[in-house]
Amino acid sequence: MSARSRTPLPPFDPTDPLGIDDLLDPEDLAIRETVRTWAADRVLPHIAEWYEKGELPGIRDLARELGSIGALGMSLQGYGCAGASAVQYGLACLELEAADSGIRSLVSVQGSLAMYAIHRFGSEEQKQRWLPGMAAGEIIGCFGLTEPDHGSDPASMRTFAKRDGTDWVLTGRKMWITNGSVAGVAVVWAHTDDGIRGFVVPTDAPGFSAPEIKHKWSLRASVTSELVMDEVRLPADAVLPEVTGLKGPLSCLSHARYGIVWGAMGAARSSFEAAVAYSKTREQFGRPIGGFQLTQAKLADMAVELHKGILLAHHLGRRMDAGRLRPEQVSFGKLNNVREAIEICRTSRTILGANGISLEYPVMRHATNLESVLTYEGTVEMHQLVLGKALTGIDAFR
Repeated sequence: MSARSRTPLPPFDPTDPLGIDDLLDPEDLAIRETVRTWAADRVLPHIAEWYEKGELPGIRDLARELGSIGALGMSLQGYGCAGASAVQYGLACLELEAADSGIRSLVSVQGSLAMYAIHRFGSEEQKQRWLPGMAAGEIIGCFGLTEPDHGSDPASMRTFAKRDGTDWVLTGRKMWITNGSVAGVAVVWAHTDDGIRGFVVPTDAPGFSAPEIKHKWSLRASVTSELVMDEVRLPADAVLPEVTGLKGPLSCLSHARYGIVWGAMGAARSSFEAAVAYSKTREQFGRPIGGFQLTQAKLADMAVELHKGILLAHHLGRRMDAGRLRPEQVSFGKLNNVREAIEICRTSRTILGANGISLEYPVMRHATNLESVLTYEGTVEMHQLVLGKALTGIDAFR
């Protein structure tokens, strides 16, 4: 008998049934624990109230705290950024969204959209001016691409920047912009005579305003705004010099979508854990409902999809760290993981019964948040078409 065969099997861990943690090194685990602890201390005690009131009070303090733990632009190198791996960034997204999708959106838009655009496409002067303050959470950023009439078709955007001497004059509107009303800087994409360009816009520039969008039934603990640019005059060096065309904003979106692949599993995990705990204590017909076959079947199916999704996210993270992650693979991950996360939340709600709609439990809050996550940064249909084109070689977008 070999030594390997005599090694006792590790005990089954209901929280990690596939042993995925074995793929993580001590630094990965330490980063995950840091973010999980922060979320438990600073978000979970208050999130139900914030959600019910439809507000995110103290967002600037939260941003500075997130900066202090290295969560803002954490996978970027230099300029005060943590330089973490893609897997480590993903683990952070999972823990943040396990608290609330709005908190993960704050971090994702800051780091994977606004900071990433400046870091990848900006001049050295732009990087030096903005990135250290954004990494520290002293400056909040937003990303303006979607418009009131143009979501999935950004090429048809109406926002336009025209030359006036050496200056640019920017006019247009953007919609559903996370962080917009509290941002100190906005990365705004616009048509120009030379093609689509990105602009770094200080939000105190004359003609810029960001009215907050109210009356949301999803992502309620998140600042969502419209951006209005009424002939905003910008200096020549406001344009991002290293990219022209849609490949600029789309590459930023791909980076942010990667974080969603992980984050959606955080919302799913939180709902699943609530369902497991409830099933052990809620009694019907003289026994805990977790002892009934139908409930156990639901829990088993949810566990399979949850941990398959986490394993998929980990695989994509390793590919990103190796420089081998394709946009189609990101679409694969977002399409699967958000869709399965919503189904896990809905099934968890059935186990909690009527209690499942109460903010005493996280399930309905996660379910309604995920309806937004399902749509933003690429709808289900768009990701299906991305994969359809990759599989057949035929473009069905037009």
